[in-house]
Amino acid sequence: MPDSITAQIDEFCDSIWLEDGLAKNSIDAYRRDLRLFAGWLHAHTGKHLYEAQPQDLSDYTASCRDVSKATSANRRLSALKRFYALALRQNHIRVNPCTRLRAAKQALRLPHSLSEEQVVALLQAPEDTSLGIRDRTMLELLYACGLRVSELVGLQSVELGLNDGVLRVTGKGNKTRLIPFGEQARVWLERYLREARPAILGGQVSDALFVTARGGGMTRQMFWILIKKYAVQAGITQALSPHTLRHAFATHLLNHGADLRVVQLLLGHSDISTTQIYTYVAKERLKQLHAVHHPRG
Repeated sequence: MPDSITAQIDEFCDSIWLEDGLAKNSIDAYRRDLRLFAGWLHAHTGKHLYEAQPQDLSDYTASCRDVSKATSANRRLSALKRFYALALRQNHIRVNPCTRLRAAKQALRLPHSLSEEQVVALLQAPEDTSLGIRDRTMLELLYACGLRVSELVGLQSVELGLNDGVLRVTGKGNKTRLIPFGEQARVWLERYLREARPAILGGQVSDALFVTARGGGMTRQMFWILIKKYAVQAGITQALSPHTLRHAFATHLLNHGADLRVVQLLLGHSDISTTQIYTYVAKERLKQLHAVHHPRG
């Protein structure tokens, strides 16, 4: 890819990082999607990014929909719209070629959740060792607070308010929120900090709340491997994702009457429509219970 194209993409990524403070994963996704389009555009038309016309964008998005799921195609379209909107503001182009493009329709995808019984089994799966206590504490906190896995593994010790029963969490867009955690999570946090963390560190010093024997913090990949292992031990056969306990947190709160706006704040969603998906999950669970237990179900 020509250096000039790479420079245009890097300039865009730097700009949106300064504007929104997006996480590295989000910036990397933008950069990857723009490089894919730049490669396609040059191969098919010989043009560079700032030379693209509406028909070029239309042809590209159509090709994405042919080979990708609607969610992937829409994510790429979102990156292109953001790129060209900024290019227009900065006078790199005179006309935004994305103006008339529309997102592909997506089927409603309900997040996979666990029953409350399955969550209990998962939480009880780790062994009573230093590493097991760490893992149990992480699972308890994930379910108690509805954290994203990236938020959990990124926690620093100074962000834990043990006496107040709250976490200070930095989420997407570097937005900070305070999340309360319950008594069970507090009990396991106290035990982890008292027994397991010093044993795992073995005299090393770390700012990370959840640590490894090397003294560093956990990674998302490491924790995902642990979740899958404990799910097998708990007898959970359904497909899981790293956000399974986050989904369970939201669904179970709604099942027990929590206000949707409160759940939105706890999850750190900027748009309540993102949170509303969990109301469908809760309704489906109620339908299942009705069918099983009602005499005319």
